[in-house]
Formats: sequence, C-alpha cells, structure tokens
Amino acid sequence: MEYNESNAVFTFNDIVLICRLIDGKYPNYEAVIPKENPNVLTIDRLQFLSSIKRVSIFANKTTHQVKLKLAGSELSLSAEDIDFANESNERLTCNYDGDDMEIGFNSRFLMEMLNSLDTNEVRLEMSEPSRAGLLMPAHKDNEHEDILMLVMPVMLNR
Repeated sequence: MEYNESNAVFTFNDIVLICRLIDGKYPNYEAVIPKENPNVLTIDRLQFLSSIKRVSIFANKTTHQVKLKLAGSELSLSAEDIDFANESNERLTCNYDGDDMEIGFNSRFLMEMLNSLDTNEVRLEMSEPSRAGLLMPAHKDNEHEDILMLVMPVMLNR
C-alpha cells in the first residue's frame, strides 16, 4: 500500500487499485437517525418479506407504496393502484409494542433490506408515520456485526 495527499495505491500481485482521496467533512449521518422510537414491531423476516412481495404486486408502479397498519398483535399490509383498480390486503400475526399506527413504505426498499439480512426475526422501530423507521435484526447473532438500516416512509394516499 502506498499513498500521498491525493491518492492511495493498493497492489495485489498483478492487480493495481488506485483510489482518489477526497478531502472534505463527512456528513453528520447520526443527525438523521431517530433516537426515540417507542413503537416496535418484531416479526419473522421471511414471513414479512413474502407478504410484502405478494402485496406489492398490486402497488402503484411509480411509488411502490405498501401501507402497514399496526394494531395490537396484528399487522395489516395493503397496496393499491387506483389507476388500474388493483388492490391487495394481507394480515400477519406479529409482536407489536406501541400505539396503533398506519405508515407507508416503498416496498422495493423494504424487500431489499429484508433480503440483505440473515436473521430469523427483524425489528422495525418507529416514532410516527412521517418519521424514518429503523430496521435491524431482532437478536444480535454476531457480536462483531452491528446492523442498522434507515427506511424513510412515504406519504399515504388518502
């Protein structure tokens, strides 16, 4: 490995990788991570992912919006495309601790996040429908790994 003020060079046998070093202040990413998230959904990852995949088929092709309605131990997922008069609804049993809530997410983002996790259960922590949610494994399986995914909500169609 070699470096100077503008580049870093990594050499591996016949491979040379040159990286340009960027000078600047790294953004304060911690400012966008919500600290108070009293509404916590814990659910089986594969069951949640499968349900989102099925429901999202009927979502609007532009927004990919899926609505999550949380009440007690029940999660209702729904999607609709008003232009084509398509609609889908599913209910799942879950562990939810918090106030009843309706929140919308882009189903593509949720599916990609859930696909990248290697855990049985996931936890989605939320504060309110207009604020970002935090998606993470429900149980920490690897002490050397700390996973936190930020998912932004979408405005619900009324």
